[in-house]
Amino acid sequence: MTTSPLPERAGRRCHGPLNSLHSTVYFSPEYAQELSAVGIVDDAAPFMVGRLAALGAVGPGVVAAAFYNYNYDLIARVVPAVWETASPEAVLGARLRAADAALRRLLGDEVIRSAEMAEAAELARTATEACTRHARPLYAAHADLPFPEEAHLAFWHAATLLREHRGDGHLAALLHAGLDPVEALVSHTATGRGMNPRWVLRTRGWRRADWEAAAGRLRARGLLDADGELTEAGTRLRADVEDVTDRLDLAPYEHLGAAGVARLTDLGRGFLMTAAAAGAFPDSLVGKG
Repeated sequence: MTTSPLPERAGRRCHGPLNSLHSTVYFSPEYAQELSAVGIVDDAAPFMVGRLAALGAVGPGVVAAAFYNYNYDLIARVVPAVWETASPEAVLGARLRAADAALRRLLGDEVIRSAEMAEAAELARTATEACTRHARPLYAAHADLPFPEEAHLAFWHAATLLREHRGDGHLAALLHAGLDPVEALVSHTATGRGMNPRWVLRTRGWRRADWEAAAGRLRARGLLDADGELTEAGTRLRADVEDVTDRLDLAPYEHLGAAGVARLTDLGRGFLMTAAAAGAFPDSLVGKG
C-alpha cells in the first residue's frame, strides 16, 4: 500500500480502540466458560493464559519477561502447572471461540456481517504487514498463528497483532524510563487513564504494600507528589514513554497510510462504542480507588 504522511499520534489514536476491542474477550463470560470447558478454573489464570498460550508451554520466567507487570510469584502459581490441565493449543482454541461468541453478542449479527467489518479486517490486516518480530516476543508468537477466515475474527486477530506489537515496544520504553513493574502501574494510574488499583493488585498479584513502596520510590525521584498525583517531571516522563512507544510502533501505521489509518480509527471507535454500550467492560476496571 502506498504510504502517506501521518498526523501526529495518529497511530496511537488508532491503536486505542483496536486494543480495547481486542481486550473485550478477556472480560467476557464466554471466555470464562470456554476456559472452564478445557479445565482452567483458577481465577488468576484467565488474564495470563489467553495471551501466553501463543508462546507455547513456557515456564514462569518467560512469562515474567514478556508480561512485565505481573508478580512472578503469581505467574509461578499458574505456569507451568496450567499446561498439565490444558495445552496451549486448547487454550488458543478456547480464546478464539470466546472471541467469536463475545463479538457476536456485543456487536450483533448485523455488524458482524457488515461491509464495514470486512473493510476493517482488511485495513487492520494490511497494517500488520509492516510489523516486525525482532525483540517482540508476544507479537512474534501471535504472528505465527493463522488468520481466521471470518471477517470479525480476522479483524480481532489483526487487532491482537497490532496490540502485541505496540505492547512489546512499550515494555522497551518502560525499561528505558527506569520504571520497574509496579512503578509502571502506579505512574500509569496517576495519569488518570490507568486501571483501578484494586483491580490491578488483584489481577497482577501485587500487594498494597508493594504499591505503596513503588509510590514512595516515585516520590523520591520527584515523579509523584504527596497526594499520589504526577508531578511535572512525572507527567513529562510518562509522555516520553508514550512518545517512544509511538516511535517503535510507527511502521504498521505508516504502511497503512494516513487515509487508511483514519478510516480504521473511525471504524474501530464505532465498534468499540457499540461493544461498550453492550457492557463489554466491568465498572470496577477504571478509577483510582
